[in-house]
Parts: sequence; C-alpha cells; structure tokens
Amino acid sequence: MPVIAGQIGVGTPVQKPGKRYPAGVTTTLSLADCVLVLRPDDDVGVATRDLQSGTQLDTLVVTQSVPRGHKLAVRAVPAGSPVHKYGQSIGRATRDIAVGDHVHSHNLGMDDDERAYEFGTARVTLPTPPGPVRTFDGYARSDGRWGTRNYVGIVTSVNCSASTARLIADQFRGRVLDAYPHVDGVVALTHDTGCGLVPTSEGAQITRRTLRGYADHPNIAGLLVLGLGCEMIPAESLLDGLDLPTDKPVTTLVIQETGGIRRTVRAGVEAIEQMLPAIDAQRRTPAPVSELMLGLNCGGSDGYSGITANPALGHASDQLVARGGTSILAETPEVFGAEHLLLRRAVSRDVGQKLLDRLDWWKGYTAAGGGTMDNNPSPGNKAGGLTTILEKSLGAVAKGGTAELVEVYEYAEPVTARGFTFMDTPGYDPVSVTGLVAGGATVVVFTTGRGSVLGCKPTPSIKVATNTATYLRMTEDMDLNAGRIVDGTATVASVGDELFELIIAVASGRQTVSEELDLGSDEFVPWQLGAVT
Repeated sequence: MPVIAGQIGVGTPVQKPGKRYPAGVTTTLSLADCVLVLRPDDDVGVATRDLQSGTQLDTLVVTQSVPRGHKLAVRAVPAGSPVHKYGQSIGRATRDIAVGDHVHSHNLGMDDDERAYEFGTARVTLPTPPGPVRTFDGYARSDGRWGTRNYVGIVTSVNCSASTARLIADQFRGRVLDAYPHVDGVVALTHDTGCGLVPTSEGAQITRRTLRGYADHPNIAGLLVLGLGCEMIPAESLLDGLDLPTDKPVTTLVIQETGGIRRTVRAGVEAIEQMLPAIDAQRRTPAPVSELMLGLNCGGSDGYSGITANPALGHASDQLVARGGTSILAETPEVFGAEHLLLRRAVSRDVGQKLLDRLDWWKGYTAAGGGTMDNNPSPGNKAGGLTTILEKSLGAVAKGGTAELVEVYEYAEPVTARGFTFMDTPGYDPVSVTGLVAGGATVVVFTTGRGSVLGCKPTPSIKVATNTATYLRMTEDMDLNAGRIVDGTATVASVGDELFELIIAVASGRQTVSEELDLGSDEFVPWQLGAVT
C-alpha cells in the first residue's frame, strides 16, 4: 500500500473570505511532515502528530484540533457525499466538511450504498521467490504435518472439568519440567460450555469442532482428554473418527468414572508423566516454510493499523504464500465494507459466494441482537482514530496481502488448502484466534495499535505494534515495531520482510513476549452460539 505524503491540490489558498479561523495561527509546517494521504484522490489524510487548531500546514490551516492517528480533511466534502481514504469510501459526511477539519464521528457516518461485486477480476499468482528453499526448524509428526511447539494439551469436554484440568496442569509448572527441555509445557484448555447445548445445534457443533481441532493440532504432542461424565458433549466423542498421529500419546479420563477430582488429578498427572519422556525425545529438524500455517489477526486497532502493521503483515503473508505456505485471514465483521476487494481475488465465484454467505449470516445475527454491522469499531478503535466499520475493514484486509483467495472456511474448520484463505470468526480477539488455532494455525501474527496483549497456546503469538508510541510504552509486550513506517525510518516492504524472518525464527523455537509471560491458556475461548437449556 503506497503512502503518498502531502498530496493535495497545492497552490490554491484554502482560507475563504469571511470565514473565521482560530486566532494564533502558528508558523507554517510542512504538510508532508504531519499528514499521510494514502491515495491522490483521498479526501482525508492521517495525522502523524497531534495537530492543534490554528496550525498552518503549507497552504492548509487546521480548523479543529486533530489527535495523532485521526483524520484531517484535505478536501472539502459536502454533507451527504462519500469521504474517501485508501481510495475507497469510508462513510458519508453528515454535515459539510471544510478543508482543515477534524473528520470523525461528529461529521462522518455510515455509507450504506451497495458495492459492485466482481469475482476473480484481480487475481494475482505470486511468483516463487528466487534462491534456495526457505526452511524452519519444526517437529515432524507422523501424519506428515509439522509443529512449531511441543505441548501436552489437556482438552476439556465441559466446564465442569475445568478446575480439575487446571489442578493437573499446575503440577507441571516451574522447575518440574526442567528434566524435559524439549517439552514446551502442559496447557489446560478450559472453557465455559460443553453442556446444556442441544448436541445437534450449531453452537454444540462449533464447540465440538473447536475442541477436536485443538486435540488434533500439530503443536499438541501429547493429549489428555478430560470430561465429567454427564455432559452433552462426552469426552469420548471428541476423539470419535479423529485420525490422530500415531506418535501422539492420548489418554481419556472421566471424573465420575475415575472416582472424583482427587483421584482424577492423580491419574492425570501419572498419565502425563508417562508421556513426557517420548515427547521430550523429539527434536526439531528442518522443514520447508510451505509447511507453516499462519493466522492473521488484529486487535485494539487504530488509525495507523491499515497504514503500517497490517500491510506489513500482508507483505509477510505474501512471502509465505509465494513459497507454498498457508495464511488465514479472519474476523468476518471486520471485512464488512471491504469484501469487494477480497471477492476480486477469489479463485472462483463459488469461493467468493462462500464469503458473501457468511456476511449475510452476520447481518442477520447482528440484527437479531438489535445491532448493526457498524456497531464495530469499538470505543478504543474510535479513540485511536477509526470512525466507521468501512474504514476499519479497509485497513484490516491489508493483513491478507495481494495473493488470490483460494478458500473460505467456517469457524474452527480444519484448513486444508494451501495459499491465502479466510475463516469466518467474530471480531473479538480471543474467540477469533481460538478459531484460527483450531483450524491449524501453527504461528499467529497479531497487530495492535492500542496495545492488545494476547497469547494463544499452543501456538506462538507475535505481536506487532502499529505505532512507535505504543511500542515504546509497551515494549515488554510487543515483538516488533511497525510504527517506523510512519516515522520514515522503514517501509512496508522492509518491515514485512523483517516480520517474515521473525515468523521463521519463532516457528523454529524463538520465544515471543507472550510466551515469556506464559500467556495463552485463559485466551482459549471457543465461540458460543445458541440457547443453553
């Protein structure tokens, strides 16, 4: 996504006779040093610093204070007309907007006009990069897949077994695993459902699919399935028909059958202790990066997300896809308004229609709850400069790069296609990432402007800050600073290349800051749908 700084109609005075401007106009500053205009025909630019009312930028005078990351009008827009950013409409002016005005919720509303859909008209086949095949050091599984981590997972069929699972996992904290340096940990995957749902309902099927996805995940080297015994989704059903690798040790325990919590904890600890030597004996070996599955997610987005971290991640995604790997874009409510860009990249009309079908489902789902798709962005997004879901979505889809869209999956569905794909998930970060990991993501990159701190065991989460201020404020929680793009010290391509190398390093065992803090158990949040009886 090219960044064009200072692109407005220069040379024509912007102050109008008879219009009152704030007193104390400051010394003239360079527009290009203070504002990013992303396309020549955009109506707004993004402030790269706090701009006070009265500040003069070349021939433009700031009429209202504009916080860093927010939008400044570089063209006048009459009430009712579309406002353009990224070369696309991000909404309609709810009142006349003058050059120099702050453009945000007070003067920008939703644009509900239908968008023209084209299928496959902008497909790009990425060329294979020259040079030797890039590799990462991963764990070879007997079914041909590759893991980036070596965890023992405790998958719980119902919330009633959650405390027992945590008690078992807690026995393997601290120095207990020092004798097993090639085991990344024991993770209890607990949740708030599993009973009270009609087994054939959509909600129950999503829960079951999610739990089975984690049980079968290549980063889970050993598995303990733990149930209570009277739940609607029995523990045994999580393994029915699941073709687990032959080198993954599996134990199933049911609390009511084992004799209660204390006996189950003892039995669970014993079962895991028996797994550990074989899991620890596994070693990382080189694998082509085509065996990586990359989850793409964002949270706490701001006005810089679509300019820095997201397009840089899109560049890294393209690098992986060009080498035969897989990436998964998600968060369906946050592609609404930008879906036409993805449809143009679909390999077929059928693939594009799958995306439209999921968007239609979401329109009905939000309407049934008394809302609309434009209830997103969140208050934090708006404080960071995002105004409408259209603006947020146009920046969010940049995470998907330019590769053709080869398939669309439902939540937590196993991702089997290679290339750039999409998964239907909510925008809520833990739920979205849980779906991506259940689908098979072995590395997740998470971009954030406001400062989200998500981990996602058993998959490492790489967090990328969209702006330097957030990165410096939260250095111990961020893995990479994409704010250098706005600072002028890096480009989208250079940060994207750096991120691609970081993905390979993390896939090969380098810890992320989330892993250093042992985050990722509590962020396991399967999507809950349906009535509970």
